[in-house]
Amino acid sequence: MPAPHWPAPVAATPVTATVPLPGSKSVTNRALLLAALADGPGIVRQALRSRDADLMASALRSLGTTLTPTRESAAGVDWHVTPGPIRGGAHVDVGLAGTVMRFVPPMAALADGPISFDGDPHARKRPMGPILDALRALGARIDNDALPFTISGPLTGGEVVLDASGSSQFVSGLLLTAARFEKGVEIRHVGPPVPSQPHIEMTIEMLRAAGVAVDDSEPDVWRVAPGPIAARDMTVEPDLSNAAPFLAAALVTSGTVTIPGWPLTTTQAGDALRDLLTQMGAEVTRATPTPSPEPTGSSDTPTPKITRSTDTPTPETTPSTGTPDPKVTRFTDTPSPEATRSADSPSAIATGPSPSSPASPHSSAGSNTGTTAATGSGVTDLVVRGTGVITGIDADLHEVGELTPTIAALAALASTPSRIRGVGHLRGHETDRLAALATEINRLGGDAEETEDGLIIRPRPLHGGTFHSYDDHRMATAGAVIGLAVPGVEVENIATTAKTLPEFVQMWTAMLDAR
Repeated sequence: MPAPHWPAPVAATPVTATVPLPGSKSVTNRALLLAALADGPGIVRQALRSRDADLMASALRSLGTTLTPTRESAAGVDWHVTPGPIRGGAHVDVGLAGTVMRFVPPMAALADGPISFDGDPHARKRPMGPILDALRALGARIDNDALPFTISGPLTGGEVVLDASGSSQFVSGLLLTAARFEKGVEIRHVGPPVPSQPHIEMTIEMLRAAGVAVDDSEPDVWRVAPGPIAARDMTVEPDLSNAAPFLAAALVTSGTVTIPGWPLTTTQAGDALRDLLTQMGAEVTRATPTPSPEPTGSSDTPTPKITRSTDTPTPETTPSTGTPDPKVTRFTDTPSPEATRSADSPSAIATGPSPSSPASPHSSAGSNTGTTAATGSGVTDLVVRGTGVITGIDADLHEVGELTPTIAALAALASTPSRIRGVGHLRGHETDRLAALATEINRLGGDAEETEDGLIIRPRPLHGGTFHSYDDHRMATAGAVIGLAVPGVEVENIATTAKTLPEFVQMWTAMLDAR
C-alpha cells in the first residue's frame, strides 16, 4: 500500500515509453450490466479490474447474476456472465462509483422485492434526484432522493421527462435497462445541455450491438423499444481516459509516449486527447500496431508491462517538423501558436466561444450493429511527442469533462494562459473538481481561478508541497503530472487511483524507468 503522501517522482530525462492500458471502466460497467440483463450467458473479455468494476460485479451478483472470472492478464479479466432472476432483499454498495449508483437502480426496480443502496460518505452528496424521480415516474417506489435509499417495483416504463444537465449517466442508466421494461422508455431531456454526450453515444452503440432498438433521431429525446437483450461475447477497449496522465508526461518531459491498441473509431471521451494535446504543443501520430504479449492465466492482477519505446514506426499521419531540445519543459517565453487540429481529430472539442447548442444526435436505428468492443474496429498505436513547449489552451470540455484534471495540470505548467469552459457539472463528481483543482494548483504557487463553468489558469512558477486528492482518482493523477516538473510535490492518498487504475503507481514508475 503506498504511503498516505506519495512523493511524486520528478522526470530527470525525457520519458520514452510504451504504456499498455487495461480495459475501459465506462465500457466494462456497461458491458457487465448488459450481460446481466441478456437473454443468455455471455462473455466480457479484457474487462477492467478496479474498485468501480468490482463494485459493479458485486452489485450484479447481489441481484442474482453469476459472474465467473476465467482468464486474467495485464489487459484485464475475462468474465463469464450468466443472468438469473432479479431477486429482491439485497443490499448494493455503490462505493463512489457513479456508474453503479446510477446504472443499477433501474435494474433493481425489476426485482421481486426491495433493494437497498448506499455508498461512501461523499457518494451521499452526489446528484441522484433526476434518475430517482424518473424511476418513480415510470412506476418504481423509492424512499429517499439521494443515497441511502431503497427501491421497489414494479416498473412498467413509458414516457419520462428529466433534467440530465448534471450527468449523462442519468440518461445512460435508464437506457441500459429500458428494453426490459414492459413498455420500453421514451426519455425527454428538458434543461441545459447534457454533458459528456460521447458516453450516451457509447451506451447507444452497445445497446444496438446487443440487438436493442434505440431511436435517438430527435434532439434530447431517446426511445428504446421493449425486447430481448442479446447475449454476446465482447472485448473491452483500453481505457483512453486513463491514458491522459501518461500522454501528458510526453509534453511535460519533452519525451515520447506510445499507447498501443488505440481504436481507430470509438465513443470514448479519451479519444479527444489527440486533439487537445496537439493544441497544447504535442506532435500526435498514429503508427502501425506493435505486437502484444500473450495474456497469462494468473489469478493475480498483473501490472501492464511498460517498455522503452523503440524507433517509431512509420506514422499514418505526418507530424509537424522540427525537433526540440530533449529537455524537461517548465516555463518558457514562447508565444502561443495558432491551435491546429489533425484531419482525423474528433469534433467533440470546441475552441473559442462556447457552442450555443449540443452536438447533433445520431439518426435512429434499431438493428443489431456494432462490434465486439464498445465502438468501431481496428487499432493503431498512438504516439505523442513533447516538443519542448507546453502551450495554453482555450477549450470547451463539456463533452469530455473527465479529461479536465489532466488538461488543468498541463495548463499549470504551460507558457501561456489557459481557459477551460463548459465543465460546471464537474462540481458534482467525486469531489467539486473545479474548486479542488484551483485550490491545489494555487497551493503549489500557481494562478488558477474558478469561473462559473470552468477554470482560468495563468503561468506562474510552481513549488513543491502537498497536492490533495480529495479521494478523487483524477485529482491524484493530476498531481503526479505536475510532480514530473516540480520537485517536492507529494500527492495525498495516491491509493485512490484504484478506482479506475489500481496499478497506477507501478505503471507511473515503470514509465519513468523504461530503458
